[in-house]
Amino acid sequence: MNARNLPGFVRLVLAGTIIVAAAYWAGARYGQHEPTNVEAVRPNAASPNERSAASNGATSSSTAKPTTANLAERDAILTDDEGINVKVYRAASPAVANILTKATEYDFFMDPVPVEGAGSGFVIDERGYILTNFHVVQEAQSIEVVLGDQTRYPGKFIGADQRNDVALVKIDPKGKHLTALPLGDSAKLQVGQKVLAIGNPFGFQSTLTTGVVSALGRTVQTSQTTLIDEAIQTDAAINRGNSGGPLINSHGEVIGINSAIYTPSGTTAGIGFAIPINTAKRIATDLINEGRVHLAFIGVQTIPVGGSLAQALELPVEDGLLVESAAKGGPAATAGVRGGDRVVMAGMQRIAIGGDVIVAIDGTKIANTMDLSVVLNHKRPGDTVTVTVYRAGKKMDIPVKLGERTDNQRQQ
Repeated sequence: MNARNLPGFVRLVLAGTIIVAAAYWAGARYGQHEPTNVEAVRPNAASPNERSAASNGATSSSTAKPTTANLAERDAILTDDEGINVKVYRAASPAVANILTKATEYDFFMDPVPVEGAGSGFVIDERGYILTNFHVVQEAQSIEVVLGDQTRYPGKFIGADQRNDVALVKIDPKGKHLTALPLGDSAKLQVGQKVLAIGNPFGFQSTLTTGVVSALGRTVQTSQTTLIDEAIQTDAAINRGNSGGPLINSHGEVIGINSAIYTPSGTTAGIGFAIPINTAKRIATDLINEGRVHLAFIGVQTIPVGGSLAQALELPVEDGLLVESAAKGGPAATAGVRGGDRVVMAGMQRIAIGGDVIVAIDGTKIANTMDLSVVLNHKRPGDTVTVTVYRAGKKMDIPVKLGERTDNQRQQ
């Protein structure tokens, strides 16, 4: 480009820049906008217009409580399936709770940082007992319960079964009648049954989603120490905040507690898991009547020894649990199960070897700690089990009478 054409080129670029800038401004000013922030607001936070209307004695038609005649008119146009959804939601939603927690954590400089959490729960007893997940109220310093009618109560933590991720909270209704949800029988569920989930995903209270029972009988490990035994898998949408809410059948009975999802993205992918209500009923009964959960305890500290580790230790099995220690005076030690008698290094890990290798309990194969947890989950303190072990290359069966686990026992 020669010097004589340079001013014209500059003018062309300048004109193009002005046009692009003007188009951007017009789009930003008059174009369609995406919301910058979507979140649930507190239901009792009325807008200025609503407050003005309320002060003048006006009632919004969208918030007015429907009369019996209006409900009948609305119900008349529903399909059978829609009618079931509406009927179950109408009966159950008053008993579904939004559980708000507050706790304190410490930052890098050990300064206290307030932390708030939220989940779901549901009333199971008119006295104010509420079932939820343990991880919803774990380490909470204060608990607030908001019921479906927006009444608020301080919640008291009664107790929990950490292994099964079930907790019990209580509120004082102060003479008010509470709606309690009927509890069904999760043992009678079938794949394909319709289910409804009610909870508070992302803070949006009393949200209903529907689906079916997708699978039954799965064991889902939700952390290193918790699992869902005989989990109910469902495609009903479950998201963050739904934890602890009820999974309900078409008769309005609770058949599970929504607890976990499988998700690559952090939101629902159509694979959710609920704790069977029969498990929760047993836990709630223990907590209400005795204030604690009766958990079976065998009293061993173990390490999985599959694959190369079994070969390196020259064990006679391909997998199992090597007993590193048996609690002194515990059920396993009393029955004769032996722990390690010497320590070796496996890479950077110290392992006590020379103890028994557990391969089965009551004929059920034991390959890892989750297998052991599942077996113990089906037992009660005082039950006697047959523990199959290898000792010095010899297979043997040892009858063990299970004890009761306390909070400070690290062994299984």
